[in-house]
Amino acid sequence: MFATVNSWTRRTHGRCAAVLLTPLGAGLGLLVILGGAADAGSADSARWLDRAQRIFSAAQRRFISEPTNTVAAWEFARAGFERAEFSTNNAERAALAIQGIDACRQALSHDAKSAPAHYYLGMNLGQLARTKLLGALKLVGEMERAFKTAATLDEHFDSAGPDRCLGLLYYEAPVIGSVGSRPKARKHLERAAELAPEFPENRLNLAEAYLKWREKKLLQRELDALEKLQPAARTNFAGADWEAAWVDWVRREKKLRANSEALLKH
Repeated sequence: MFATVNSWTRRTHGRCAAVLLTPLGAGLGLLVILGGAADAGSADSARWLDRAQRIFSAAQRRFISEPTNTVAAWEFARAGFERAEFSTNNAERAALAIQGIDACRQALSHDAKSAPAHYYLGMNLGQLARTKLLGALKLVGEMERAFKTAATLDEHFDSAGPDRCLGLLYYEAPVIGSVGSRPKARKHLERAAELAPEFPENRLNLAEAYLKWREKKLLQRELDALEKLQPAARTNFAGADWEAAWVDWVRREKKLRANSEALLKH
């Protein structure tokens, strides 16, 4: 049986994506990335599903009509990744992920230096991994390589998305039998916050890591930073594109502050 734990969200054209750690038997584990509706009411979820489907359909039409357009390819991969969040079964999720993977690989055959294509290749590989058992373990290495390449090509893309994904990959993955590493997680989570300090997700990820590692001074620093960035962030990341992300960010920050109280008192 799978046990899944929500661990992060990220911004892809305004919506969020959760990464889940799926422990397997014999101490193995892997990270799988899914598209992201935060836990919300059925009315919100239905509205987000409808929007994701409309964006996916439009991106698909463009990609079909412009098969050699690299931007059309990775935008289709992004839309498919997000649409897959609302899948109700593994077959649908896998089919969407495979379309995204194929689109990114097609884009890379035309432009091997497209950071977005490498980035969404990694994200859709994660989406596909969610539908696998032990066969998903090999996908983790492919995800890691895709994000590393994206970071080399454009570390600023998606508000420091490549470093954010790498940091969370190393943070959540088991050390034994997978790619988990606290030093690597620290390096990439801190780099994401350095590159895009105004993006709430980067600060939240780093604060959650500092809490887990019981690093009080650094945790307090990030909590203060989160509070200071709120007014500007509410303006800069506003509208329908960011609605689901804010639901998740508010929920996580509330939980983070509650869980930090005991540690910061001592």
